[in-house]
Amino acid sequence: MIKKILLISCFFFAFDARAQTSNPFGLDVINNLADYKKSVAANPDKQLVELTKYIPGLKLDIRYATKNNFAKQAVYKQARAFARLPVANSLKNVQADLKKQGLGLKIFDGYRPYSVTVKFFQIASDKNFVANPKDGSRHNRGCAMDLTIINLKTGKDLPMPTPYDSFAAAASPSYNNLPAEAIKNRDLLIKVMEGNGFRVLDNEWWHFDFKGWKEYELMDIAFEDL
Repeated sequence: MIKKILLISCFFFAFDARAQTSNPFGLDVINNLADYKKSVAANPDKQLVELTKYIPGLKLDIRYATKNNFAKQAVYKQARAFARLPVANSLKNVQADLKKQGLGLKIFDGYRPYSVTVKFFQIASDKNFVANPKDGSRHNRGCAMDLTIINLKTGKDLPMPTPYDSFAAAASPSYNNLPAEAIKNRDLLIKVMEGNGFRVLDNEWWHFDFKGWKEYELMDIAFEDL
């Protein structure tokens, strides 16, 4: 009987140890398709939608599938953008609002696998501009977007305060020592995004968090597996 109790105790100790070491920070991260599909079956809003298939006229510039980014290396194997279903619906409304002005969205990044966030934190020289893996990122939840505005007629980006992924002080949405046109375009982007359920990050004019992000799990599934 004592032997039996010891065996059972050892099993639960081993199980707890595995659970704790599955993520060094004790985070729950969905990292396989079976668990992802279960979460979607329980709540269809958790579906990751491929944005170019869902939003007419949407343009992509997925820098992390190239070396043209702060990490100077490609971290995605495919140039694709995903977001949770309610996020995609809100972006569709943003696109419709901008279209009335002859404008549209260009997406730099959407859903980002958790393992990429870990890599970015290791690489970044300024940790204030990357998410800490101990918390995970809104991008890992499929609830953050990096984007800008383009002129639909020319296809060109509207002038903004800084390039995408800049670590400069001017990247802050509250920085105002800028050309009037850049401020006007940045404020238009913020207004239309915040009018559709997003909030701008305080040090990146291009980054917007969906207000319901807490309802969605962290994920670590590669684009090619979705």
